[in-house]
Amino acid sequence: MEPYTPYKFLDIFEEFPDGSLSPKVAIEINSTKFTPGIRFQKGVAFGGIDFHLYKYRDIAIADKKNEDGSLKIVGFYKE
Repeated sequence: MEPYTPYKFLDIFEEFPDGSLSPKVAIEINSTKFTPGIRFQKGVAFGGIDFHLYKYRDIAIADKKNEDGSLKIVGFYKE
């Protein structure tokens, strides 16, 4: 596994009053990229992941950024 750094969930995602989430920075998970402004509700999977299931857990981010500057999510920490 590549080297990674833990980030707080809300350092990477913004949560809106309606419960939707949006990345604050460009991210990649399972080869799928998301940019700020994309919002998704509970039950919607992006890159095979429903981020609401991992809400508030720390996120493992690869130390090396992608060529386009996006952060690569490599996993989530257990509660």
